Amino acid sequence: MQVRAGYEITYDCPQPTPMLLMLSILPERFPDLQSPHQIIFDPPIPSHNYEDGFGNICTRIVAPQGTLRISADFLVGDTGEPDIVVPDAEQHPVEDLPDDVLVFLLGSRYCETDRLSDTAWSLFGDTPKGWARVQAIVEFVHERITFGYEHARSTKTGFDAFHEQLGVCRDFAHLAVTLCRCMNIPARYCTGYLGDISVPPVDAPMDFSAWFEVYLGHRWYTFDARHNTPRVARILMARGRDATDVAITTTFGPCSLTGFKVVTDEVKG
Repeated sequence: MQVRAGYEITYDCPQPTPMLLMLSILPERFPDLQSPHQIIFDPPIPSHNYEDGFGNICTRIVAPQGTLRISADFLVGDTGEPDIVVPDAEQHPVEDLPDDVLVFLLGSRYCETDRLSDTAWSLFGDTPKGWARVQAIVEFVHERITFGYEHARSTKTGFDAFHEQLGVCRDFAHLAVTLCRCMNIPARYCTGYLGDISVPPVDAPMDFSAWFEVYLGHRWYTFDARHNTPRVARILMARGRDATDVAITTTFGPCSLTGFKVVTDEVKG
């Protein structure tokens, strides 16, 4: 299948403002591109890309004073297959985990393992290790949090989401990641495109989405606590410890977000 994806984001800056953008797709999806993937700036400005420690493509710019429009529009191929489900995927003892995976067991800015460890073990300590334990966590988070864009807050953590029981997709992911790490299951936060493809459309503006991956059976698998069902045509943009590592834009000065539009549609025919 073929998917059209892209965005148009507009900022107003009262002065030149350095920005860090994470708006590219991951290099592992480059072979699937069917049209050029390029970030367009209006007015045109210089930009510089680099790869961070998690393999994400980051773009550095200095936004000029005034209005800056940032956009992209591209086509990408996808298998159309849903997320892989492997019920017998095993959980590894911590001492057997690869070195580069260990960081995803640690607490982080939005995933406070120290504050939820006792709760996690009381809830999931008797569940079978491996895939079944992760799925139990996903189902718990899916049922506990009520979704609503009005519940979004940039400072909300997994611990906050657990107690408030309200949030958006990033809050579902943060709480699920935190609980997995508490149970010694490596988990990392993901962000990208996830359109209403092969599912009933949602009557809400399209946005970027957040989900997570866990390390089981010598590889990473995708889980989604908000939707709690395998989905098709995920286009991964970035992975990290939590939303701090994969923020769509990070600004280093005063500016206002004045426009935001995301497109993720299957191309018919």
